Amino acid sequence: MSAVREDATRSTGRRPGSLFLRWARRSVRQSVRLSARALLLASLAALALPAVGQTPHESPDEAPLTEQAGSHPEADHPSWMQTWQALRACRRMLGGGLLEVPDDRADRFLGKVREDTAHCRGGRRALAFLALDTPWVDWQSYWATGDGASRNARYDEGWIRSLVGGLSERIHANPNARGIDGALLDLEFARVELIKFNLFDNLTYAEYVRGRDGAPGPTLRRWDALRLPPEHPQYEAVGGDGEQRCRGELIRHRTLTGICNDIDNPRMGATRTPFARNVAFTETFPDQGHTELTRNRHGERLDLMTPDPQRISRELFTRPQSRPELCNQGRGLPGHDPAAHCDYQAAPFFNVLAAYWIQFMTHDWFSHLDEGENDRRRLLPAGCDDPALGCRPEDRFQPSLVAEDSPPASFDHAGERYLERAHRTFDNTVTAWWDASQIYGYDERSRRRVMRDPEDPAKLRLEPLADGADGYLPLFGPSCETASEGSDCDPIHPVWSGQEAAAFPDNWTLGIAFYHTVFSREHNAFVDAFRERAAATPEADSGLRDPAAPERVIRYAEVSDDELFEAARLVVAAMIAKIHTIEWTPQLLYNEPLYRGMNSNWNGLLAEHPLMDGVMNRVVARLRDSDDDRHANAWYSVLAAGPGIFGMGSERYAGHTVFSPLHPGRRDLWSLADPEHVNGGTNHFGSPFNFPEEFITVYRLHPLVPDLLELRRLDAPDRIAHKVPAVEGFRAGASDLLRDHGVADWALSLGRQRLGLLTLGNHGQFLQNLPMPHLEGSGRLDIAALDIIRDRERGVPRFNEFRRQYGLRQLTGFDDFIDPRLPADHPERRRQAELVERMREIYGQHECDADKIISHAYRDAEGNYPNDCLGHPDGSLVDNIEDVDAVVGWLAEPVRPHGFAISETQFVVFILNASRRLFSDRFFTSSFRPEFYTQLGHEWVLNNGPDGVVMEAGTPNGHRQPVSPMKRVLQRSVPGLAEELEPVINVFDPWARDRGDYYSLEWTPRPGAESDDAFAD
Repeated sequence: MSAVREDATRSTGRRPGSLFLRWARRSVRQSVRLSARALLLASLAALALPAVGQTPHESPDEAPLTEQAGSHPEADHPSWMQTWQALRACRRMLGGGLLEVPDDRADRFLGKVREDTAHCRGGRRALAFLALDTPWVDWQSYWATGDGASRNARYDEGWIRSLVGGLSERIHANPNARGIDGALLDLEFARVELIKFNLFDNLTYAEYVRGRDGAPGPTLRRWDALRLPPEHPQYEAVGGDGEQRCRGELIRHRTLTGICNDIDNPRMGATRTPFARNVAFTETFPDQGHTELTRNRHGERLDLMTPDPQRISRELFTRPQSRPELCNQGRGLPGHDPAAHCDYQAAPFFNVLAAYWIQFMTHDWFSHLDEGENDRRRLLPAGCDDPALGCRPEDRFQPSLVAEDSPPASFDHAGERYLERAHRTFDNTVTAWWDASQIYGYDERSRRRVMRDPEDPAKLRLEPLADGADGYLPLFGPSCETASEGSDCDPIHPVWSGQEAAAFPDNWTLGIAFYHTVFSREHNAFVDAFRERAAATPEADSGLRDPAAPERVIRYAEVSDDELFEAARLVVAAMIAKIHTIEWTPQLLYNEPLYRGMNSNWNGLLAEHPLMDGVMNRVVARLRDSDDDRHANAWYSVLAAGPGIFGMGSERYAGHTVFSPLHPGRRDLWSLADPEHVNGGTNHFGSPFNFPEEFITVYRLHPLVPDLLELRRLDAPDRIAHKVPAVEGFRAGASDLLRDHGVADWALSLGRQRLGLLTLGNHGQFLQNLPMPHLEGSGRLDIAALDIIRDRERGVPRFNEFRRQYGLRQLTGFDDFIDPRLPADHPERRRQAELVERMREIYGQHECDADKIISHAYRDAEGNYPNDCLGHPDGSLVDNIEDVDAVVGWLAEPVRPHGFAISETQFVVFILNASRRLFSDRFFTSSFRPEFYTQLGHEWVLNNGPDGVVMEAGTPNGHRQPVSPMKRVLQRSVPGLAEELEPVINVFDPWARDRGDYYSLEWTPRPGAESDDAFAD
C-alpha cells in the first residue's frame, strides 16, 4: 500500500523536498566521475553502464543488492538533514580532487581519509570513527562494509531511491554503494602504492632503482640474473650463453622445478631461488643495528632471544583453560571421549577446513626447509628464561638455512646510497608458482614420491580400502635413510614413514592428508572425463597444441598419457587458485568490498559487460608495454580490475584502437608460435616474482587450529561422536585417522567446526608441546616460540616499522592495542588491557629522546619523520612499542574490518602479493588457453567442472552466483556429501551456520541444524 502512495505522490509533480531533490540530482550527477570501482568506473559512468551494485554473474535487470537485505535494527537511519549534509560532503570531496600517488614512500595514504570523504562514504558513524584518531584504516566504517547494521537503512527502505528513481543505481545517491565503492577505491590506492614502494628483489634491485639502457627500472621485463646457469640441464635448450628464451616442450606445461613460466626469464620463481623482500633492505635484521635509524629505534634491547620467545609464547599466546583436566594440554580424554573440552576463541564465520586449507596452500608456495629440516649441522637453545612459566630450557631448534650472508654490496643513485640485497638471503626450496607442487613435485627427489596409476599413467595412484571405499593415496614405506640395503624404500625423511605418499610430505596433518586425497581424486576425475570425451569423439580437436608444430591439430585420440597428466595438473592448479581467490579469501575477509575485490581479481568487475571488457583488455595491454614508470604500473593495476587478472592477454585481435576487439567480425589471432602472445599477459611491475619473507610472516596462523577436533558421522551429523586431539593427526597419525573414519566424515566434521580466532591468548597448548623426536634435548618444541625465532632469524622488521614500511599508520604505545570503542567494563576491553600490561612487562619501557629519528618510511601530519618519543614529551617514559615482534603485534590488533579473520597489517601484505602471483603467472594470464589446458580443461576451470555453470538458488548476500568451485570439487570427489552440501554456499563457512541476510557473523543454526551439538551453549 505504501508503494502505491509513493507512486501517487510522485505523479502530482510538486512534493515536499523537491528543492532538495533538484539539488541532490545536480550534485550526484557531478559526482559520477568518482563512482569508481577503484578508478575504473570513471570511464564506465561516462558510458552509463549499470556497473554500480553489480558483480559477476548478476544480470543488469536484477534487483539491486540494496533491495535484497532487510533493515537491520542497528542500521543507520539518518535524517533528511544528515542525508543532505552527507551529499554536501561528497561535493566537497570531489572539489578536493583525487589522491595523487606520492613520489616519497614517507608520504603515503595510510588508509586514512579526510573528514569530507569519511562523511560522504559513511555518514555520522564514519565521522565518529575518524574522531577516535586510531591507527586503523578508515574504510571499515563506511556504509555497507559490515553486516546489516552498517547499511544506510533509509536507502534500503526506499526513502532515498524514491527521490531519484533508477538513476540512483548509476550514480552515487546510493550511500551504500558509495561506502562499498569508497572502500574499493581505498584498497586499490593502497595496492598502487604497494606496487610502487614495496618491491625489493634480492637479485635485481639495483636495476629496479637505476633502470637499464634508458628504460626506467619499474618497466623492465627481462633480467640477466634470471637466466639459467651453465650447469643447468636445460641451459642449452633455452639459448645457452646467447639470449635465453624458453621454447618447445619447456613451455607446454608447468615444469617440475618451475622454470620457464616466464619464457624470457627462465629461472623466475623456480625452486631454490631467493625469497624477495617487501621492506627496504636497510630495515631488515633490526637486532643487528646496521643503520642509525635501527639503532635509534631499538637501542641495544634486541637480539635473537630477547625478549625471550618462550616467555612471549607462555604469557601472550597460551589459551587459558577453565577446565584444564578436560583439556589435558590438548590431549583430551582417553578413547576420544566427547566429554573432553579445550577452551578456544572461535570465529563464527570460518571453519576448520579453512584452517587446513591455508596449510595446504603454503606447502605449495614456499618453504625454507630441505627435506623437512633446517640446518641440521647444529642445534641452538630455544630460550626459556623462567621455567616457572611452564617453558623448557632444554628445547632445541635447528637454525635456518642461509643462502647468502656476506656483506651486501651497495650502489649510489640520484644522491642516495642503496643496498643491492638484504643482509642475509634465504632460498625458497619449492617453486613460487601456484602450481600444486605440493602434489606434483618441485625437484627430482620430490617427483619420485609422486605415484602414478600403473593401469592409467595419466592418473595419480589411488588405492581403495578393504571395504571398497573411494581411493586413498598409498602410504610411504621405510625411509631409504634407515632401510636395510637391498630392501624397498622411499626417498623420505624417516619420520614420514607410514603417512600418505606426496611430493611435499613435511608437517603432514589430518587436513593436509584430506586435501591431497580430494585433489588427487579431482585430478583423476578430469582424466576420466577426458577419456570419456575421447572415446565419444576420438577424431575431434582436443584443443591441445605442440609448440614444435603449433598449427597442427591434436585430436583426442592422439593425446598421450604424459600430455594428459600435465593438462590435469594445470587444471587442478587453476582450480586450487580459483578456490583460494573467490571462495576461501572472501570468507576469510567476509564483507562486501572484499567479495567484489577478490572476484575482480579473478573474473573482473566487467564480467557482465563484454563491450567494456574488451576495451579495458586493450587498454591494459598498452599500459603493460608503456615505459612511463610514473603512471603505467599504477594504471595497469587499477584497470586490470575491469577485465580481471585471470586470462589477461589470452586473446589477441587485429586493429590499432581500443575498440578493435568490438568489431562483429573479430577473429582471435593469438598464436602459440608468437612468444609475445604466449607470455604477453604477465606483468611483474619491474621486479621478478617470488614471495617475500614478510609474506611468510603473516601466514603464521597457528591459532586457527583447535586443540580438539569434533568428529561427526554422516548418519548422525548433528552429534559430536568423539573429540580427537589435533596432535594425533600428525605425520602417520593423520593417515590413520583419515582412513579409520573416512574422507566424508572428516569433511563433515571439519566443515561444521569453527576454527580459532587469530588473536593473542589463542594458541593451542598442543603446539607448545609438539613432539620432535629427531631433535635432541627435550624432544619437544614450542612452535609458537619458534615462530618468533624464525622471524628474527630472517630479519623481519618489528611490528611498528613493519606497518610503516607497508604504508600503514604507526602506533604510539601499547595502549593502542585497546579498542577505544568498547565500554570500560566490557569483558573484551578488560582482556585487552590485561594483555597490554603483560606486553609492557615483557617488552619494557625507556626514557625517550626526541632528537633520535627512528624511520624515514613515514611522516606525521606535520610532515615530520617519527622520533623516539612518538609524540610523547621529550624525556618521558614511553613503551618499547618499536620492539614488539611482528606476529605479536598483528595478533594484538583490536580493531579489524568486519568479517576479517586476519588483521589489517596481515591484509596489506596480502593486497600486494595475492594479486602479484596472478599477474606474474602466464598460465593464469596469456597462456590460459586450450592449447595448454585442452578444451575440456579450459571449460572445467571456467565453469567449475565438466558440466557447465551451475547456479546457486537465491541470492546469497545479494548476489546471484555459481555454485562455488570447492563445493563442486567435493560433490565430485566425495559424492556421499551431497545432502550435507546442499545448503552450503561457501565450503569454508561452518556448514550448519545460518549466514543471515547480509554478511552476518551470528552463530545461529541454519534450518535443519537446530539440534547440532555445537549450538547447545
